[in-house]
Amino acid sequence: MSETVTQTQETDSLKLAILNAQLCEDKLGEDIIIIDLQEIESSPAKYFVLASCESDAQVRAISDYVLRTSRDYRLIYPKVEGIDTGEWVILDYFDVVLHIMLKDIRSRYKIEKLWGDAKFYTVNDEAETKGLTLDEILNIYD
Repeated sequence: MSETVTQTQETDSLKLAILNAQLCEDKLGEDIIIIDLQEIESSPAKYFVLASCESDAQVRAISDYVLRTSRDYRLIYPKVEGIDTGEWVILDYFDVVLHIMLKDIRSRYKIEKLWGDAKFYTVNDEAETKGLTLDEILNIYD
């Protein structure tokens, strides 16, 4: 029974990561990726979702949209960090952590490089994931 619960939790976490990626896309977030951290020892979450924005207003708009959707659909409500500055907002759902940040902040920290041995994905409109290599991911900084 515990194996079924674990598989359900993993599926739910992936669905939440995909939903967050799609919500960022709805508000024109850019370079949106999902980082699968499940096979990384001592990772802080199962998935990171990263999205870049052109302005602090867009960071706030995406954050507000995700928070409103979480509330409206009675999803787990995340812990929120950084909403006051609008440069880098973190929405922490425990198993899924969404990072919404200005392009220059993302370029400075390159979170993807910190987790270079993880798996990387993009998501299409049908909620299907497509694997990417770290090199493909880092091309966004060129």
